[in-house]
Amino acid sequence: MLSQNTYFAGTYKRTHSIEETDLPAAKIAHLTDRALIRVAGDDAHTFLQNLVTADIDEADSKGAVLSALLTPQGKILFDFLMYGSDGGYLLDTPAETVADLLKRLTFYRLRAKVDLELLGEDTGVFAVWGGDIDAAGALVNVPDPRLAALGRRVVAPLSTFQNNNDHGSLEDYDSHRIVLGVPEGLKDFDYSDIFPHDADLDQLGGVSFSKGCYVGQEVVSRVHHRGTSRKRFVQVESSSSLPVKGTSILAGGKAVGELGSSAAENGRHAGLALVRLDKVAQAKDNGSPLLCGDVEIQVSLPEWASFSWPETSAAD
Repeated sequence: MLSQNTYFAGTYKRTHSIEETDLPAAKIAHLTDRALIRVAGDDAHTFLQNLVTADIDEADSKGAVLSALLTPQGKILFDFLMYGSDGGYLLDTPAETVADLLKRLTFYRLRAKVDLELLGEDTGVFAVWGGDIDAAGALVNVPDPRLAALGRRVVAPLSTFQNNNDHGSLEDYDSHRIVLGVPEGLKDFDYSDIFPHDADLDQLGGVSFSKGCYVGQEVVSRVHHRGTSRKRFVQVESSSSLPVKGTSILAGGKAVGELGSSAAENGRHAGLALVRLDKVAQAKDNGSPLLCGDVEIQVSLPEWASFSWPETSAAD
Protein backbone atom coordinates (compact mmCIF):
# COMPACT_ATOMS: atom_id res chain seq x y z
CA MET A 1 0.00 0.00 0.00
CA LEU A 2 1.04 3.61 -0.51
CA SER A 3 2.51 5.34 2.51
CA GLN A 4 0.51 7.99 4.34
CA ASN A 5 2.61 10.78 2.86
CA THR A 6 2.68 10.23 -0.90
CA TYR A 7 3.62 11.79 -4.20
CA PHE A 8 1.00 12.13 -6.93
CA ALA A 9 1.52 13.92 -10.26
CA GLY A 10 4.97 15.01 -9.08
CA THR A 11 3.69 16.88 -5.98
CA TYR A 12 4.19 15.87 -2.35
CA LYS A 13 0.88 15.79 -0.48
CA ARG A 14 0.29 15.09 3.20
CA THR A 15 -3.09 13.53 3.91
CA HIS A 16 -3.53 15.28 7.27
CA SER A 17 -1.63 17.51 9.67
CA ILE A 18 0.61 15.68 12.15
CA GLU A 19 3.35 16.69 14.55
CA GLU A 20 6.95 15.88 13.73
CA THR A 21 7.10 13.59 16.76
CA ASP A 22 4.29 11.54 15.21
CA LEU A 23 6.19 10.92 11.97
CA PRO A 24 6.65 7.19 11.31
CA ALA A 25 10.00 5.50 11.71
CA ALA A 26 11.91 4.28 8.69
CA LYS A 27 10.28 1.57 6.62
CA ILE A 28 12.49 -1.44 5.86
CA ALA A 29 11.52 -3.79 3.05
CA HIS A 30 13.34 -6.99 2.13
CA LEU A 31 13.33 -6.95 -1.66
CA THR A 32 12.82 -10.66 -2.17
CA ASP A 33 12.63 -10.24 -5.93
CA ARG A 34 16.26 -9.08 -6.13
CA ALA A 35 19.50 -11.08 -6.28
CA LEU A 36 23.21 -10.24 -6.13
CA ILE A 37 26.22 -10.99 -8.30
CA ARG A 38 29.72 -10.25 -7.03
CA VAL A 39 32.27 -9.09 -9.61
CA ALA A 40 35.81 -9.08 -8.25
CA GLY A 41 39.41 -9.62 -9.36
CA ASP A 42 42.27 -7.54 -10.74
CA ASP A 43 40.38 -6.61 -13.92
CA ALA A 44 36.93 -6.07 -12.41
CA HIS A 45 36.90 -2.30 -12.86
CA THR A 46 38.12 -2.34 -16.45
CA PHE A 47 35.87 -5.28 -17.33
CA LEU A 48 32.72 -3.46 -16.18
CA GLN A 49 33.83 -0.05 -17.47
CA ASN A 50 34.09 -1.43 -21.01
CA LEU A 51 30.80 -3.30 -20.78
CA VAL A 52 28.00 -1.39 -18.99
CA THR A 53 26.38 2.03 -19.40
CA ALA A 54 27.47 3.72 -16.14
CA ASP A 55 30.85 5.14 -15.19
CA ILE A 56 32.33 2.64 -12.73
CA ASP A 57 34.35 5.44 -11.15
CA GLU A 58 31.06 6.68 -9.66
CA ALA A 59 30.48 3.34 -7.96
CA ASP A 60 33.96 3.73 -6.49
CA SER A 61 33.53 7.34 -5.34
CA LYS A 62 29.82 7.42 -4.38
CA GLY A 63 29.32 3.79 -3.41
CA ALA A 64 26.51 3.08 -5.87
CA VAL A 65 25.33 3.77 -9.40
CA LEU A 66 22.46 2.74 -11.66
CA SER A 67 23.58 0.89 -14.78
CA ALA A 68 22.56 -1.46 -17.57
CA LEU A 69 24.00 -3.98 -19.97
CA LEU A 70 22.78 -3.38 -23.52
CA THR A 71 22.44 -5.34 -26.71
CA PRO A 72 24.84 -4.29 -29.49
CA GLN A 73 21.81 -2.46 -30.96
CA GLY A 74 21.56 -0.33 -27.80
CA LYS A 75 18.51 -1.86 -26.13
CA ILE A 76 18.40 -2.75 -22.42
CA LEU A 77 19.34 -6.38 -21.90
CA PHE A 78 19.58 -6.10 -18.09
CA ASP A 79 19.35 -3.20 -15.64
CA PHE A 80 20.79 -3.18 -12.12
CA LEU A 81 22.18 -1.12 -9.28
CA MET A 82 25.92 -1.48 -8.78
CA TYR A 83 27.72 -1.09 -5.45
CA GLY A 84 31.43 -0.83 -4.66
CA SER A 85 32.14 -3.46 -2.01
CA ASP A 86 35.33 -5.01 -0.59
CA GLY A 87 37.49 -4.07 -3.55
CA GLY A 88 34.94 -5.41 -6.03
CA TYR A 89 31.37 -4.74 -7.07
CA LEU A 90 27.92 -6.09 -6.30
CA LEU A 91 25.21 -6.07 -8.97
CA ASP A 92 21.69 -5.77 -7.52
CA THR A 93 19.37 -7.14 -10.21
CA PRO A 94 16.00 -8.90 -10.65
CA ALA A 95 16.21 -12.46 -9.31
CA GLU A 96 14.13 -13.66 -12.25
CA THR A 97 16.96 -13.00 -14.69
CA VAL A 98 20.05 -13.16 -12.46
CA ALA A 99 21.17 -16.48 -13.96
CA ASP A 100 20.93 -15.00 -17.46
CA LEU A 101 22.95 -11.96 -16.42
CA LEU A 102 25.63 -14.14 -14.83
CA LYS A 103 25.80 -16.21 -18.00
CA ARG A 104 26.14 -13.09 -20.16
CA LEU A 105 28.90 -11.65 -17.95
CA THR A 106 30.73 -14.97 -18.16
CA PHE A 107 30.43 -14.82 -21.96
CA TYR A 108 32.09 -11.38 -22.02
CA ARG A 109 34.79 -12.25 -19.46
CA LEU A 110 37.07 -14.07 -21.92
CA ARG A 111 40.61 -13.92 -20.45
CA ALA A 112 40.01 -11.05 -18.04
CA LYS A 113 41.06 -11.63 -14.43
CA VAL A 114 37.53 -11.42 -13.10
CA ASP A 115 35.70 -13.61 -10.61
CA LEU A 116 31.91 -13.84 -10.95
CA GLU A 117 29.79 -15.22 -8.13
CA LEU A 118 26.09 -15.43 -7.37
CA LEU A 119 25.64 -14.58 -3.70
CA GLY A 120 23.68 -17.00 -1.53
CA GLU A 121 20.15 -16.43 -0.28
CA ASP A 122 21.43 -15.68 3.24
CA THR A 123 22.37 -12.20 1.98
CA GLY A 124 19.52 -9.91 1.02
CA VAL A 125 18.77 -6.56 -0.59
CA PHE A 126 16.78 -4.12 1.57
CA ALA A 127 15.18 -0.77 0.80
CA VAL A 128 14.96 1.77 3.62
CA TRP A 129 12.95 4.98 3.39
CA GLY A 130 11.27 7.57 5.58
CA GLY A 131 13.96 7.72 8.29
CA ASP A 132 17.28 6.37 9.56
CA ILE A 133 18.12 2.83 10.62
CA ASP A 134 20.96 0.98 12.31
CA ALA A 135 22.44 -1.42 9.77
CA ALA A 136 25.49 -2.62 11.65
CA GLY A 137 27.19 -5.46 9.79
CA ALA A 138 25.80 -4.46 6.38
CA LEU A 139 27.96 -5.08 3.32
CA VAL A 140 26.44 -2.01 1.66
CA ASN A 141 24.49 0.92 3.09
CA VAL A 142 24.20 3.78 0.58
CA PRO A 143 21.69 6.34 -0.68
CA ASP A 144 19.76 5.02 -3.67
CA PRO A 145 21.78 6.45 -6.61
CA ARG A 146 18.72 7.01 -8.78
CA LEU A 147 16.81 9.45 -6.59
CA ALA A 148 17.40 10.64 -3.03
CA ALA A 149 13.67 10.41 -2.22
CA LEU A 150 13.81 6.64 -2.76
CA GLY A 151 15.82 6.34 0.48
CA ARG A 152 18.72 3.98 1.05
CA ARG A 153 19.78 0.63 -0.33
CA VAL A 154 21.23 -1.91 2.08
CA VAL A 155 22.88 -5.27 1.37
CA ALA A 156 23.15 -7.33 4.53
CA PRO A 157 22.69 -10.78 6.08
CA LEU A 158 18.99 -11.60 6.43
CA SER A 159 19.38 -11.60 10.21
CA THR A 160 20.30 -7.89 10.27
CA PHE A 161 16.73 -6.60 10.56
CA GLN A 162 14.96 -9.61 12.03
CA ASN A 163 14.22 -7.78 15.31
CA ASN A 164 13.13 -4.54 13.65
CA ASN A 165 9.48 -3.59 14.13
CA ASP A 166 9.22 -1.29 11.13
CA HIS A 167 9.13 -3.86 8.36
CA GLY A 168 7.50 -2.88 5.12
CA SER A 169 6.57 -5.24 2.33
CA LEU A 170 7.85 -5.52 -1.21
CA GLU A 171 4.49 -4.06 -2.26
CA ASP A 172 5.05 -1.07 0.05
CA TYR A 173 8.37 -0.36 -1.60
CA ASP A 174 6.99 -0.72 -5.12
CA SER A 175 4.25 1.76 -4.25
CA HIS A 176 6.90 4.16 -2.92
CA ARG A 177 8.91 3.79 -6.14
CA ILE A 178 5.91 4.11 -8.44
CA VAL A 179 4.57 7.34 -6.96
CA LEU A 180 8.07 8.83 -7.30
CA GLY A 181 8.00 7.95 -10.99
CA VAL A 182 11.03 5.62 -11.12
CA PRO A 183 10.73 2.70 -13.60
CA GLU A 184 12.45 -0.67 -13.20
CA GLY A 185 13.19 -3.50 -15.60
CA LEU A 186 10.64 -6.35 -15.81
CA LYS A 187 8.18 -4.46 -13.58
CA ASP A 188 7.69 -1.64 -16.08
CA PHE A 189 9.32 -2.84 -19.29
CA ASP A 190 10.56 -6.06 -20.81
CA TYR A 191 14.22 -6.58 -21.54
CA SER A 192 15.54 -6.25 -25.10
CA ASP A 193 12.54 -4.03 -25.99
CA ILE A 194 13.52 -0.43 -25.20
CA PHE A 195 16.47 1.96 -25.16
CA PRO A 196 18.02 3.55 -22.05
CA HIS A 197 16.49 6.96 -22.82
CA ASP A 198 13.03 5.38 -23.02
CA ALA A 199 13.49 4.02 -19.49
CA ASP A 200 14.81 7.39 -18.20
CA LEU A 201 18.19 5.85 -17.36
CA ASP A 202 19.91 8.99 -18.60
CA GLN A 203 17.76 11.05 -16.19
CA LEU A 204 18.50 8.80 -13.21
CA GLY A 205 22.29 8.68 -13.55
CA GLY A 206 22.48 5.32 -15.29
CA VAL A 207 24.31 6.36 -18.48
CA SER A 208 27.72 7.98 -18.93
CA PHE A 209 28.23 10.07 -22.06
CA SER A 210 31.90 10.76 -21.37
CA LYS A 211 33.61 7.56 -20.28
CA GLY A 212 34.13 6.01 -23.72
CA CYS A 213 32.95 2.87 -25.44
CA TYR A 214 30.75 0.10 -24.03
CA VAL A 215 28.34 -2.36 -25.62
CA GLY A 216 25.61 -0.42 -27.46
CA GLN A 217 27.30 2.95 -26.79
CA GLU A 218 27.11 4.29 -30.35
CA VAL A 219 23.32 4.07 -30.51
CA VAL A 220 22.84 5.60 -27.05
CA SER A 221 25.23 8.45 -27.81
CA ARG A 222 23.50 9.18 -31.11
CA VAL A 223 20.08 9.40 -29.47
CA HIS A 224 21.45 11.65 -26.74
CA HIS A 225 23.33 14.12 -28.93
CA ARG A 226 20.64 14.33 -31.60
CA GLY A 227 17.87 14.67 -29.01
CA THR A 228 15.79 12.08 -30.84
CA SER A 229 14.26 10.29 -27.85
CA ARG A 230 10.50 10.49 -28.44
CA LYS A 231 9.36 7.95 -25.84
CA ARG A 232 9.72 8.29 -22.08
CA PHE A 233 8.33 6.85 -18.87
CA VAL A 234 5.96 9.32 -17.23
CA GLN A 235 3.52 9.24 -14.32
CA VAL A 236 -0.17 8.50 -14.63
CA GLU A 237 -3.00 8.90 -12.13
CA SER A 238 -6.66 7.93 -12.10
CA SER A 239 -9.61 7.79 -9.75
CA SER A 240 -10.34 4.26 -10.99
CA SER A 241 -8.32 1.08 -10.76
CA LEU A 242 -5.64 0.87 -13.44
CA PRO A 243 -5.47 -2.19 -15.72
CA VAL A 244 -2.63 -4.68 -15.94
CA LYS A 245 0.87 -3.92 -17.18
CA GLY A 246 1.01 -3.73 -20.95
CA THR A 247 -2.43 -2.18 -21.43
CA SER A 248 -2.38 0.37 -24.25
CA ILE A 249 -2.87 4.06 -23.58
CA LEU A 250 -5.14 5.62 -26.19
CA ALA A 251 -5.75 9.15 -27.44
CA GLY A 252 -8.51 9.56 -30.00
CA GLY A 253 -8.65 5.80 -30.39
CA LYS A 254 -4.95 5.55 -31.31
CA ALA A 255 -2.23 3.98 -29.14
CA VAL A 256 0.21 6.54 -27.72
CA GLY A 257 1.81 4.43 -25.00
CA GLU A 258 1.68 1.44 -22.68
CA LEU A 259 1.11 1.06 -18.95
CA GLY A 260 3.84 -0.27 -16.67
CA SER A 261 3.41 -0.97 -12.95
CA SER A 262 0.77 0.68 -10.75
CA ALA A 263 -0.27 1.06 -7.11
CA ALA A 264 -3.41 2.11 -5.25
CA GLU A 265 -4.58 3.52 -1.94
CA ASN A 266 -7.88 4.94 -0.68
CA GLY A 267 -9.46 5.11 -4.11
CA ARG A 268 -6.47 6.85 -5.70
CA HIS A 269 -4.37 5.10 -8.31
CA ALA A 270 -0.88 5.89 -9.60
CA GLY A 271 1.21 4.23 -12.26
CA LEU A 272 4.05 4.52 -14.74
CA ALA A 273 3.65 4.47 -18.49
CA LEU A 274 5.93 4.53 -21.51
CA VAL A 275 4.43 7.08 -23.90
CA ARG A 276 5.12 8.99 -27.08
CA LEU A 277 5.71 12.46 -25.66
CA ASP A 278 4.63 14.30 -28.81
CA LYS A 279 1.39 12.34 -29.17
CA VAL A 280 0.43 12.82 -25.52
CA ALA A 281 1.30 16.53 -25.64
CA GLN A 282 -0.89 16.91 -28.71
CA ALA A 283 -3.79 15.13 -27.01
CA LYS A 284 -3.42 17.29 -23.90
CA ASP A 285 -3.38 20.48 -25.96
CA ASN A 286 -6.42 19.35 -27.95
CA GLY A 287 -8.32 18.43 -24.80
CA SER A 288 -8.59 14.81 -25.94
CA PRO A 289 -9.00 12.37 -23.04
CA LEU A 290 -6.30 9.76 -22.46
CA LEU A 291 -7.61 6.27 -21.78
CA CYS A 292 -5.86 3.21 -20.35
CA GLY A 293 -8.22 0.43 -21.24
CA ASP A 294 -11.55 2.04 -20.38
CA VAL A 295 -10.07 4.16 -17.55
CA GLU A 296 -9.47 7.87 -18.07
CA ILE A 297 -6.04 8.93 -16.84
CA GLN A 298 -4.06 12.10 -16.16
CA VAL A 299 -0.45 12.14 -17.30
CA SER A 300 2.41 14.20 -15.84
CA LEU A 301 6.19 14.34 -15.99
CA PRO A 302 8.16 13.18 -12.94
CA GLU A 303 9.23 16.05 -10.71
CA TRP A 304 12.89 15.12 -11.22
CA ALA A 305 12.74 14.97 -15.03
CA SER A 306 14.80 17.42 -17.09
CA PHE A 307 12.91 16.58 -20.30
CA SER A 308 9.69 18.41 -21.18
CA TRP A 309 6.64 18.05 -23.35
CA PRO A 310 7.55 18.87 -26.95
CA GLU A 311 5.94 21.69 -28.90
CA THR A 312 2.79 20.25 -30.41
CA SER A 313 3.53 21.86 -33.77
CA ALA A 314 6.36 19.32 -34.06
CA ALA A 315 4.07 16.37 -33.39
CA ASP A 316 3.43 14.12 -36.33
